[in-house]
Amino acid sequence: MDWGTDLWDQYDIIEKHTQSGLELVEKYVKFVKERTEIEQNYAKQLRNLTKRYSPKRGSKEEQECRFSNHQSFLDILNEMNDYAGQRELIAENMMMDICIELTKYLQELKQERKMHLSEAKKAQQSLESTYKQLDSSKKRFEREWREAEKAALHAEKMDQDINATKADVEKAKQQAHMRAHIAEECKNDYASQLQKYNKEQGHFYFSEMPLTFNKLQDMDERRVRKLAQGYILFTDTEKHVMPIIGKCLEGITKAGTNVNERNDSMALIEQHKSGFERPGDLEFEDYSQGINRASSESSLGTPKGPIDLLSKNRSKNFWLFSKKSKLSPSSSSLSPFSTPPPAPSPSNGPPSPKFGRDPLSYCLKEINKTVKPRISSFRTLRRSRFTPERLTPTVTEDFGHLPPEQRRKRLQQKHDDIGKELQKEVDQSEALGKMKDVYEKNPQMGDPASLAPQISQTAQNIERLQGELNKYESWLAEAGGRGETLRYTAHTFNNNGAHDVYSAETAPPDEEAPDPSHAIYAEFDDDFEDEDITAPIGKCTAMYNFPGASEGTISMQEGEVLAVVEEDKGDGWTRVRRANGDEGYIPTSYVSITINK
Repeated sequence: MDWGTDLWDQYDIIEKHTQSGLELVEKYVKFVKERTEIEQNYAKQLRNLTKRYSPKRGSKEEQECRFSNHQSFLDILNEMNDYAGQRELIAENMMMDICIELTKYLQELKQERKMHLSEAKKAQQSLESTYKQLDSSKKRFEREWREAEKAALHAEKMDQDINATKADVEKAKQQAHMRAHIAEECKNDYASQLQKYNKEQGHFYFSEMPLTFNKLQDMDERRVRKLAQGYILFTDTEKHVMPIIGKCLEGITKAGTNVNERNDSMALIEQHKSGFERPGDLEFEDYSQGINRASSESSLGTPKGPIDLLSKNRSKNFWLFSKKSKLSPSSSSLSPFSTPPPAPSPSNGPPSPKFGRDPLSYCLKEINKTVKPRISSFRTLRRSRFTPERLTPTVTEDFGHLPPEQRRKRLQQKHDDIGKELQKEVDQSEALGKMKDVYEKNPQMGDPASLAPQISQTAQNIERLQGELNKYESWLAEAGGRGETLRYTAHTFNNNGAHDVYSAETAPPDEEAPDPSHAIYAEFDDDFEDEDITAPIGKCTAMYNFPGASEGTISMQEGEVLAVVEEDKGDGWTRVRRANGDEGYIPTSYVSITINK
């Protein structure tokens, strides 16, 4: 069954049907274009979303990516960005494979349809023209035949009319004969036109139009087939990227499974572990024991005695996560890191009213009020001038502004980086040496003297890096020992003499940033034997046991008598000497001092 046979008389229907098919193709192309626009907008929104939530370079969020939950979120953002790229790929492929192809094919179909319809119209016009000729010859034959009949009747009447002359009769007969001849010619012409029309009509209905209709049928079937392929491409385009989209989704799932809460906790410890010990409990301050003497006049804002200390701290509570507050010259607060660490309580008598269990840590706090962040000896400590710049630690090459644990890590990292650089320079030096040997054996390959500047520069770099490596090795060895013994307090003085307290909550989380709580860099000069032996200026009797565990201090037992070498200068420490020549510092409040007059 085909259109030419079964729809030979449905030209208008075929024309409308083919036009409707082309309009469907146009509608589908428009539909796919709108789908691609949706995909592109979706991809754009996804990219904007991931960009909006991605951490900026150097931001706090980027530094927190060492934690697995933060890194997994970044992985999810990256996977979503890749997912957006696949949506863009879907839109691009749909536009190329469906919209552009179908639009191009649609134009070809329109031209082909137009040509077939034009051929059908020409054939129809030709048949109509032949029919008009047939109708014209038919009408002429009819007209001439009637005239011939009239002429024959007239001739017969004239022949029977007795009054007609012979000439009139003859003339009427000739006229009738002429009309009959003309009618016969018209009859033959009509027959010829009829035969021609029938032939053309048969060719039109049995050959030309069926062929044209069949061509239109073939065109329409090809259109339907192409449209079906477009329907399939609509899904195949998305199926083609589904494996990659699946990998993106698997990546998101993997990012969730990669989160390890235990590792995050350990990473936080590794990042912010300071190496200091916890502060101890505050002891009861018994003012019935008048064991403190007035501080020296050279003390800068140091409390003069237990009453003075109590008045400054009476209304302050010790909270680990205290909020940052504005400090007035007449107010102060203590953070947990400014609380003296635990120290052994005296067995015979009340605890020190000025110190906690560990007087050394408290005194380190007092030292920090008047000294630079880095010190080399106690004489330098006592002579330091108090300036506002001393409140902020200076970032030094040896990372002395960091806590011991963080300092050790940074030194180790720097040491490793220098080692890698040194290895590169050594490898380059070896390569230059081999190249020089090759040039010496084969002068045509190059001049050995041309390598001298590079070899000299490499040797200088090796020497420089070796010096830096040795320097960082010494600092690293120092940091390894110091990290176990040193303690610090985040307790300093401002210009007005009030306390500046930096709690753990207000401290910057980044180990790169200077932290005021790490400003104290307590180093003691215990090389007393190199100094001139000074004459005692008095003596003191120990009221409590003091372990003297920190560098620069000296231990003592309750009741022990020691010679006073240097008086307390307001930092809470007194320099003493034993009978065997051992010297060191002890807490002033732990002894009863008598000065020679």
